[in-house]
Amino acid sequence: MKAVVIHAARDLRIEEREVEALGPGQVEVAIEAGGICGSDLHYYNHGGFGTVRLREPMILGHEVAGTIVALGKALGEGVSALAVGDRVAVSPSRPCNACDYCLKGQQNHCLNMRFYGSAMPMPHIQGAFRQRLVAEPWQCHRIADGVSINEAAMAEPFAVTLHAVNRAGSLADKRVLVTGCGPIGALAIIAARAHGAREIVATDVMAAVLDKALAIGADRVIDVASHPEELAAYSANKGYFDVQFEASGNERAVRSGLEVLKPRGVLVQLGLGGDVAIPQNVVVAKEIEMKGTFRFHEEFGLAVDLIGKRRVDLKPLLTAIFPINDAVNAFETAADRTKSMKVQLAF
Repeated sequence: MKAVVIHAARDLRIEEREVEALGPGQVEVAIEAGGICGSDLHYYNHGGFGTVRLREPMILGHEVAGTIVALGKALGEGVSALAVGDRVAVSPSRPCNACDYCLKGQQNHCLNMRFYGSAMPMPHIQGAFRQRLVAEPWQCHRIADGVSINEAAMAEPFAVTLHAVNRAGSLADKRVLVTGCGPIGALAIIAARAHGAREIVATDVMAAVLDKALAIGADRVIDVASHPEELAAYSANKGYFDVQFEASGNERAVRSGLEVLKPRGVLVQLGLGGDVAIPQNVVVAKEIEMKGTFRFHEEFGLAVDLIGKRRVDLKPLLTAIFPINDAVNAFETAADRTKSMKVQLAF
């Protein structure tokens, strides 16, 4: 099979790899669509992110969907729900379900997590940008008829934002600020709207992504590069927003959000960045709750269901689809925020 393998920063290769052996109870999926994530871009552009560095060649990718082509022998009870020919979205999250965190229902913090395309452990966890993927049946969620394989491949990043909504608490009748309108910020807008947000205002520094944010459900967008005063106006009377989803990882976005959050508002940090300075006096005086949000677990199944039942429409976020042999061009395109929201590979 062909696989998309990163060797070092800017060294991406299409290589021939052996298909893994199909074990008892497992399924083999012919991968058809895979979305390029921000973490994939970090490996491609920088050889890693933060303290995580590539130390050996690694197959990239974790946003995938495809068709089951084989079932392992001795399928257990419950696995029979899957059949050859089923189209499935594949969750990349493979917790051990035995460590202290898994036993407390916090599988996203699993001590022995095997998340596709991760250089955190050594040896690295090989990713899912390959033509054949052997997976566990509980990773595979059947795709509804009429849903494209490309929409299904967006279940993973959508699940990330659904977990962020869980961290925020009820959004019913809440005024929501989304800072940073890349793929995750855009999906946070869609997730917030699906969960009853009364009003959604989105900010960024690029006009192209703000236009997209408006098209997918934001009530208002603000270019904070050219018109920061428009966001600052929301700071009157101690603030306006109940919840902020911070998807940029930018210190200025965090600080400006704290200024416009109401007392006892909630800031949910989605974006990854470096160290930031926080105005503690604002957090204390307004009793702001600051929450991190990391990956997902049960939200993956919810993401597939919401897509399948047409409760959300993720199609407008798909910018382009490249064949696997043109993966380098796909990564270059995905890295250009002026042109791209979500770029996928076809396998």
